[in-house]
Amino acid sequence: MRIFPALILTLCSLCSTLAVSEETSGNPIVVLETSKGNITIELLPDKAPITVENFLGYVKSGFYNGTIFHRVIRRFAVQGGGFTPDLVEKPNGESIINESKTSKLRNDRWTVAMARTDDPNSARSQFYINMRMNLDLDSRMGRDGYAVFGNVIEGQNIVRDIAISSTHSAGGMEDVPVEPILIISTTLK
Repeated sequence: MRIFPALILTLCSLCSTLAVSEETSGNPIVVLETSKGNITIELLPDKAPITVENFLGYVKSGFYNGTIFHRVIRRFAVQGGGFTPDLVEKPNGESIINESKTSKLRNDRWTVAMARTDDPNSARSQFYINMRMNLDLDSRMGRDGYAVFGNVIEGQNIVRDIAISSTHSAGGMEDVPVEPILIISTTLK
């Protein structure tokens, strides 16, 4: 009987150690204030330093403020960070190197990754949030994937609400939310 209280004490101590280390991870935290609510993202600079630096540059400059989630595919991903509500693409910076192979991060549910064209090194400002484990987007078998650089740590319900939005074709694009979903502001905590 004495072992049981000791085990509980040990587990409680371990839990509080984990909570403290999670709070003091030192990783940058970004809050996306959207028209649906706030989404909090923990960035992973130790795994994807170029991608994180790129994303933070857009956050700090206010580039994402006033953009929309322009591509929403239920049970797949929500994408934003490049278009205004009238579907005009914002001019943005230079392309970055794709870190999907070196980071070894997976496109798991709630991860945040860079959108790109068929050119693996074409990512600029657009990002997406995975709604499920998207293994086809990972780097594997000599193929370049899509670079994951963060995780949604709060606001998964907001991302889910965005993902179930009604969509249509507009501005030459598919899967555009009927009601624009605005990124009002981005804040580095």
